[in-house]
Amino acid sequence: MDSVSKLPYSVHRDLNTVKLQSMESTRPIRALIRGLDALTVLNLKNGATVSEIAQEIKLPRTTTYRILETLSHAGYVYRDDHDDRYRLTIMVRGLSDGFDDEAWVTQIARPYLYSLCSEIVWPVGIASLSGTTMLVRETTDHASPLAVERFSAGFRVPLLTTAIGRVYLAFCSQTQRESLLEILSRSNKDEDKLAKNKAELQKILSDARAQGYATAVHPRRISEQVSVAVPIIVDDRVLATIAVRFAATAVPLKLALERFLPKLKDTAAKIGQTFLAEQRDPPHQHHRPAQIR
Repeated sequence: MDSVSKLPYSVHRDLNTVKLQSMESTRPIRALIRGLDALTVLNLKNGATVSEIAQEIKLPRTTTYRILETLSHAGYVYRDDHDDRYRLTIMVRGLSDGFDDEAWVTQIARPYLYSLCSEIVWPVGIASLSGTTMLVRETTDHASPLAVERFSAGFRVPLLTTAIGRVYLAFCSQTQRESLLEILSRSNKDEDKLAKNKAELQKILSDARAQGYATAVHPRRISEQVSVAVPIIVDDRVLATIAVRFAATAVPLKLALERFLPKLKDTAAKIGQTFLAEQRDPPHQHHRPAQIR
């Protein structure tokens, strides 16, 4: 996302107004401007409801709904059935750089995640690096009856104490890994103190690279929760990581690795392959992610 797209919505609106005032020889098409206003709001948010967008662009809810459905029909937005929020689609990438690879891979990953969750029942999530933490971009927690704790998209987790963070560090480039660990080594947070124990951390990351996955155990009041994560790698770059969480008392780690790990790796591979395919041949004629085969 470029610097202009990061400006507050009000600033975007003022910039648009200035542009319109300079169009003395033409009469602006108001419906088009309203559609662009809605796209601008969605570009600044991780999804929004009809009411939220209507409030931002100061239009009636019914008018806003018609605009969003028109944009959906054209392929630029879609309504998420799970939370009724509208989000940008891959086709917006053709309009600007505001739709980054992480957002794109998350959109592609969504149907694969829910398919995996329906198979293994335990909650599954996808995350990508954000600063020195991992940003959870999508979870199936609300669809999993076995989710003890329910997390939502937008939740941040540490790099060193989580499976999704450890597997990212294990498979990212050496330069990036060294840079991240150098920053974390100066942190005073308990969650980052492992960065100061280089020998232990090196073993954790080396094991993850050799095995192709990382694990982490999180103490809980009722039962310890264990997570297993694998990377999504495209062209030698870690785009994101996906993980499954389960109760240690319900599924021993050895059994979990036998049952879940092959499916987790297969899902990561499919997401990476679909990402590459749509990067090379963007789906201009449709706006839904490729169907699972």
